[in-house]
Amino acid sequence: MTDFRIEDLAATIAARAKTLPETSYTASLLGMGPAYCARKFGEESVEAIVAAVEGDSAALISESADVVFHLMVMLQVCGCGFEHVMKELERRSGVSGLEEKAFRERE
Repeated sequence: MTDFRIEDLAATIAARAKTLPETSYTASLLGMGPAYCARKFGEESVEAIVAAVEGDSAALISESADVVFHLMVMLQVCGCGFEHVMKELERRSGVSGLEEKAFRERE
């Protein structure tokens, strides 16, 4: 088991946002703006889906890491802190997924 946490990734991405794009892949992604980061997230998501459908566990793990990374980059560039996602998950905790979905559909 690893001691690495998703909060560690969020902190690294936030720190890289303050660096030069020439010195950091993350900074270069952030510099491309929200639309580009959203497209990258979408591309990585599709690659993870393909790996799952093909039953390629190693590729699914690798692509899932890419999905999580690019999700975090997209959140950063859009000014949505990861802590907000965690608060939303906490809000949903203890609520049936079916109930939560029905509530969202009524809004």
